[in-house]
Amino acid sequence: MTTHAGGAHSVNAPTRTTRTRAATLIAVLAIVVAACSGSATPTPAAPSAAASVAASAAAASTAPSPSAASSAAASAAAGGSLSGQSVTVIGTWGGTEQDAFMAMVKPWETQTGATVKYTGTRDLNTVLTTGVASGVLPDLAGLPGPGQMNEWASSLTDLSTVLDVNTYKSETAAPLVDLGTVNGKMVGVFIKTSIKGLIWYNPKTIDVTAGPPATWDALQALITANKSKAASPWCLGVESGAASGWPGTDWIEDFVLRTAGPDVYNQWWQGKVKWTDPAIKTAWQSFGQIVAGSYGGATAVNATNFANAGDPLFKTPPGCLFLHQASFITGLGGFVKAKSGTDYNFFPFPDINTQFTGAVEGAGDLFGMFHNTPASASLMAYLVTAPAQDIWVKIGGAISANKNATDYPDDISKRSAALLANAKTFVFDASDLMPTAVNNEFWADIVKYVQHPDQLDALLADMDKTVAGQ
Repeated sequence: MTTHAGGAHSVNAPTRTTRTRAATLIAVLAIVVAACSGSATPTPAAPSAAASVAASAAAASTAPSPSAASSAAASAAAGGSLSGQSVTVIGTWGGTEQDAFMAMVKPWETQTGATVKYTGTRDLNTVLTTGVASGVLPDLAGLPGPGQMNEWASSLTDLSTVLDVNTYKSETAAPLVDLGTVNGKMVGVFIKTSIKGLIWYNPKTIDVTAGPPATWDALQALITANKSKAASPWCLGVESGAASGWPGTDWIEDFVLRTAGPDVYNQWWQGKVKWTDPAIKTAWQSFGQIVAGSYGGATAVNATNFANAGDPLFKTPPGCLFLHQASFITGLGGFVKAKSGTDYNFFPFPDINTQFTGAVEGAGDLFGMFHNTPASASLMAYLVTAPAQDIWVKIGGAISANKNATDYPDDISKRSAALLANAKTFVFDASDLMPTAVNNEFWADIVKYVQHPDQLDALLADMDKTVAGQ
């Protein structure tokens, strides 16, 4: 596997008005203090309470009981009694993803006598940026991405003092180890990964048994041949609270990677290729064509939460033929109750420029430590083990970062993991590698572009100004 990923830049926080900054600071500190005090205030991924409750119940019913292996791993990580101690954790997970994480840590809680106090928020970038500045931070945190991790490296614990580094490196793909390392200091570890750019469909609606489309042109021909079977070619939703817009960034990244290649892709997120460059502008315009062919139109795209964006695949009659989303979608929205292989399946993003065949974009959930306590060190050591990650893998919607975690629940999950493992060229999610200010504007501009595609030139020019200011 050829890896195309590198370091990120140090940045300043985005400029705001004094009033907005003050209001944001108050709100963010409330979330961080809640996390540090252990009051759980999760933010569900799904927009409706009914959908969230139904999805959570489904996840709970499939959550595995602690295995002997996970219990042994938890016991080994404990290093002694931790009874009465607690670890505060903050991350983006809500709904079924939070359920899966809590199922993952349950054996550790049982074996150690300690407690995990988790808080979920979709505004993780702002929360942790403010926390680093104020010093009010949880023990452990899911980090938004390698770019932001680089910015906070001086505040994060050197995990070589916590983990058996040789074991972690031997069990984790080298690109992921490198992405968690800043200037020789390991400050982030991956507890799960995902493969981006998968095209999901309902086999009851569209038949690809003769073979999935290998090229973008073949996919367009397939859409044309089956357009009468659904209201729209595509399902798309970019709403995600404070992170709204990010699902659209995945589309842009896929188009850049598959038309311009991994070198341009990396130079772009590094700030060496301008946003106004024809290769980047063309990717946005291609995304605009997807929006134009999406279920419900632009207003629905901006209003629909990403977790439920694929639900029209399962409607009668179907709302769309395809959904573009990462491998984790099987643990969210309508996919939770649907049957793998019968109600949904996927094929990889088709080639656009065959020169870049075999390129794969991936992402993952980084974890870092702000406070090194006996309990937080024990939990971190447990989270990187195969038995711990097998728990989330078995529930579904996750690919393990540990090579030895292989308890995938179905053929679709196994195929997703195999695509990542066998990728000819691997790149990491570009927006996750960008400086915080650039990433935030990228998200916001996706939302603006969906509603106002005629403003593209101005949006890209503003992106170049933001990059220049870093």
